[in-house]
Amino acid sequence: MSDMTETTPGWLTTDELEMARARMPILYVEAVPVRVDDSGEVTRIGLLLRIGPDGTVSRTLVSGRVLHHERVRDALLRHLEKDLGPVALPRVPASLQPFTVAEYFPTAGITPYHDPRQHAVSLAYVVPVTGDCRPRQDALDLVWFSPQEAASLAVQSEMPGGHGVLLKQALAHVGVVS
Repeated sequence: MSDMTETTPGWLTTDELEMARARMPILYVEAVPVRVDDSGEVTRIGLLLRIGPDGTVSRTLVSGRVLHHERVRDALLRHLEKDLGPVALPRVPASLQPFTVAEYFPTAGITPYHDPRQHAVSLAYVVPVTGDCRPRQDALDLVWFSPQEAASLAVQSEMPGGHGVLLKQALAHVGVVS
C-alpha cells in the first residue's frame, strides 16, 4: 500500500484503460449541442470536426467517459467544456434522463453503434448552449447546421460509428425531423 496521495482520481493509465476496455463496458456521456430560439425550438445543431487516429476527417458529437466517482452531470459539463470551450454556457437539463442509451460494441452489426476499442454504454443528451463555442483539444472545428442539413445523408455519411444514427434520434427527440 502506498502512502502517496492520488492527485488525479478516476484516471487510468493507457494500459489500465486498455485492460478495462477488454473486460467490461465503459460508461460514456454524449451531447448534441444545439442553439434554440426564444420559444425553445432547436434552430442549429453543432457538430465537431475531428481527425481520427487513422487520419480520417469526420463529424462527431461531444463525447467522453464518466470517471470513477464522478456524477453524470459533472461528466457532461466537463466534456462540453473540453470540446466547446469554457464559455459555451451549456444548459444541462434539470432531469438527467437521456433521450437514448447507445450501446457500442467492438463487433460491428450488433447495434447501429460500433467502437472497435470496446463495449461502451453511452447516455445521450441534447444540450442547448448559449455562449461562444470554440473547439478545444482534438477538435478542428465546430460547424452549426440547420436541423434539415444535420439530417441530410451527406452529413450523416461523415459520422462514423453510429453517431449519424444517434444524431437522427436526437433530432427526432426534439421534434425537428421525423
